[in-house]
Amino acid sequence: MAEKIIVLDFGGQYKQLIARRVRENNVYAEILPNTTPIEKLKDKDIKGIILTGGPDSVYLEDSPSYDPALYTLGVPVLGICYGAQLMAYQLGGQVKTAPVSEYGSTEVTMDNQSTMLLKDWKDKSITWMSHTDYIAVPPEGFEVTAHTPVCPVAGMENRERNLYAVQFHPEVEHTEEGQKLFRNFIYDICKCEGTWKMDSFVETSIQELREKIGNGRVLCALSGGVDSSVCAVLLSKAIGKQLTCVFVDHGLLRKDEGDEVEAVFGPEGPYELNFIRVNAQEYFYEKLKGVSDPEQKRKIIGAEFINVFEKEAKKIGMVDFLAQGTIYPDVVESGIGKGAVIKSHHNVGGLPDHVDFKDIVEPLRSLFKDEVRQAGLELGIPAKLVFRQPFPGPGLGIRIVGEVTEEKVRIVQEADYIYRQELEKAGIDTGKGQFFAALTNMRSVGVMGDHRTYDYAVALRGVITSDFMTAEAAEIPWSVLQTCMNRIINEVKGVNRVVYDLTSKPPGTIEFE
Repeated sequence: MAEKIIVLDFGGQYKQLIARRVRENNVYAEILPNTTPIEKLKDKDIKGIILTGGPDSVYLEDSPSYDPALYTLGVPVLGICYGAQLMAYQLGGQVKTAPVSEYGSTEVTMDNQSTMLLKDWKDKSITWMSHTDYIAVPPEGFEVTAHTPVCPVAGMENRERNLYAVQFHPEVEHTEEGQKLFRNFIYDICKCEGTWKMDSFVETSIQELREKIGNGRVLCALSGGVDSSVCAVLLSKAIGKQLTCVFVDHGLLRKDEGDEVEAVFGPEGPYELNFIRVNAQEYFYEKLKGVSDPEQKRKIIGAEFINVFEKEAKKIGMVDFLAQGTIYPDVVESGIGKGAVIKSHHNVGGLPDHVDFKDIVEPLRSLFKDEVRQAGLELGIPAKLVFRQPFPGPGLGIRIVGEVTEEKVRIVQEADYIYRQELEKAGIDTGKGQFFAALTNMRSVGVMGDHRTYDYAVALRGVITSDFMTAEAAEIPWSVLQTCMNRIINEVKGVNRVVYDLTSKPPGTIEFE
């Protein structure tokens, strides 16, 4: 991992997307907080720096800023939205409250076809704007490269100093030529070679794991999800039987999933590792008895999972390393440096005080989810497992509204299985989002075979999303939904009604709880 581009975070909601866009061009990107010392940015491997957006106004006293010496490092700098305004403000331009704010899809007009950053853009192009302030006057030496009817500086650059800025967000899909902008910056301006690829990552990681672990023993909590599975296989390739994987089946998995995990990683599977399955279904059902609050359910499932895992770890004896499938979004969302915490992740933040390990091994810590999947395919993991539908840590515990019981788990497992079967039969691409069945806490009257019923309503959920930050309900054909409804009501005892959830995110969430 030689060349890299730094994404300097000023609180922008799209910082992960910026890093992903860079990596899609086969260059490693790392997100750092705006509190990062400038000395750290003098690394010879850094080929460029991108300043993110943010919610503040650059001219206010307490707004995030950075050492202006950044612009004299000799490394190309790209400012996006707030980052563009900060560059303009620090270099002597004027940033003011715009007379008219711009939000959403906005047409940008090119001012200079010889621009480096916007090279090969159309004369008029649709971009995504989200700003109240704007650059009223660019700094001396900067050339305006694009504008809108209400934003005089939608793009600017100083090629002599290798400084570039855009008011819009090229990282979101709504900016139609955003990918072209990133390619121009990465290859034409930063002169990157594009050496960040999964085959080299896998090969390098295996070698690094061998060097770090040596003859040590490693314990891995295996859930069967793509992150922990790729982590386990990577370790298996590196250290073989020095790895022990503990799979805690809490009874809240999808239908047959526990057996599928065992088939892949157990004694009959293709991987060299020690596999232990703990069947703790009854234990978890008992702990969840009478609990209906979703947050309390999450906490119980998380805490008891750790308890069960620790008991099994003690049976195994002394191990040297704890392996976790932590991925880059976990790290970013849990707060980088003094960055904003979006949500805390249980596998970020260091070793628990009560667990006796020398160190944590996190081989996927630098990867985004799509990169983890690429690594999985590179490792030869079955595509069915690599592209398995996303599944929450608490499992069906948060897809069952209200109290969790063994009977409710059976209902939602069967309904979900039928739903996924019918989507597959219809050729619907479920890899573009998330599709599942949930059990509502609503019971209603029905008539089945001339008999009155009073049973549960199952809700089917299907969303299309590229980043899971926003999502729209999938437009599943009516005939497919009717087939799902008929099969679920006829085949799943305890259900007499099926509904389809049309809610987008926002205002809703993808999961029910």
